[in-house]
Amino acid sequence: MSINWPDIVDGTWPAARYEALGPFRLREGQGGGSRVSASNALGDATEADIIAAEGAMQAMGQKRIFCLWPDDHKLDAQLEARGYEVLDPVNIYACPPEHLTDQPLPRVTAFGIWPPLAVMEEIWAKGGIGPERLAVMERAAGPKTAFLLRHSDRPAGTVFMAMQGDVAMVHALEILPDHRRQGLGQWAMRAAAFWARDNGAKTLSVICTKTNDGANGLYRALGMEIVGEYHYRQRV
Repeated sequence: MSINWPDIVDGTWPAARYEALGPFRLREGQGGGSRVSASNALGDATEADIIAAEGAMQAMGQKRIFCLWPDDHKLDAQLEARGYEVLDPVNIYACPPEHLTDQPLPRVTAFGIWPPLAVMEEIWAKGGIGPERLAVMERAAGPKTAFLLRHSDRPAGTVFMAMQGDVAMVHALEILPDHRRQGLGQWAMRAAAFWARDNGAKTLSVICTKTNDGANGLYRALGMEIVGEYHYRQRV
């Protein structure tokens, strides 16, 4: 059975509020970033529909931003004609959790903790993941956890993950600069895989921008496959 990736993203990284307006699903993100603020179309949209959605987003105090999935060719062209620019094309990677549970985790490398400790919030803050995105994590309704990553007996990174149905999705992987290139990204994903397996997930997934060479290289090296993609269009 195919996976509805928009539903997985919404379920594991939810907006504060959703609103239907014509063919659009609007999101109120309350400062949590593009993923929880962008509108997406559930059907064909007229120019009047787009104008109405733009007004609603501005009324929320948000930028005019739309999320485009592979089948949204018509809307993509309409927005381009209206002066919208492409923003943050994204890859979705996935694999069965068992693909990453073949190696035991090194001792004292990853600790599953929820709610997150203050030191984890501090690590996220250093990577630009502040209170608004922490609020997104709090809103995730399904099974969820976060991991504190340690290296050389010191806090070195953190990551959040949640489940929607039988799909687990990893978000907000952040490793402190002094601890990068030490294999912590790999161990974070392997820790996520063990948690996903133990919580009944059949699929482990993660999102990253196409321009993030380090993250894309990590997920490819782990044997994860690109299973979806999307991008935003934004008008200033």
